[in-house]
Amino acid sequence: VVAGKLIDHRGGSPLLWQHLFWYFGHPEVYIAILPGMGATSQILSVFARKPLFGYRAMVGALVAIGLLGFFVWGHHMFVSGMSPYSAIAFSVLTLIIGVPSALKTVNWLGTIWGGNLRFTTAMLFALGFVSLFVSGGLTGIALGQTSLDLYLHDTFFVVGHFHIIMGVAAVFAMFAATYYWF
Repeated sequence: VVAGKLIDHRGGSPLLWQHLFWYFGHPEVYIAILPGMGATSQILSVFARKPLFGYRAMVGALVAIGLLGFFVWGHHMFVSGMSPYSAIAFSVLTLIIGVPSALKTVNWLGTIWGGNLRFTTAMLFALGFVSLFVSGGLTGIALGQTSLDLYLHDTFFVVGHFHIIMGVAAVFAMFAATYYWF
């Protein structure tokens, strides 16, 4: 049913395809960034010469991000004509995923606060990851709200959000890990 009318089943449903695409594609984004978060946590701890601040909370946040990533695909479909009630549910879930992300950021800052920092190449890339993760996360808060996403959808704001997180931040984490382990 599209716009209150039953459509015939001769070629599939574009909305079903979009739901299936984002149901797969969105958790992949979170799962792809989780190893970078783990590497950053270890690198910041080693080169701040302090134990990871809030270790248990960091592990819980990592698990929460991984699990919540499976329930937020609908925020890509706010302009598809979905029910406003569904949009509110996806919006709330999307904003909730910001809580463990913010917890990780605060704990990373707590790890380096008062530490005896060594600014090795790996540490600089890890600090760059944190900076980019915060920048990309702030744009994600705007995109998670239906009222703003309706206007920002299909703009370069969305492209920038994605590429800050998955492009540059993920690459910084990979460089940090490569310099650290090799």
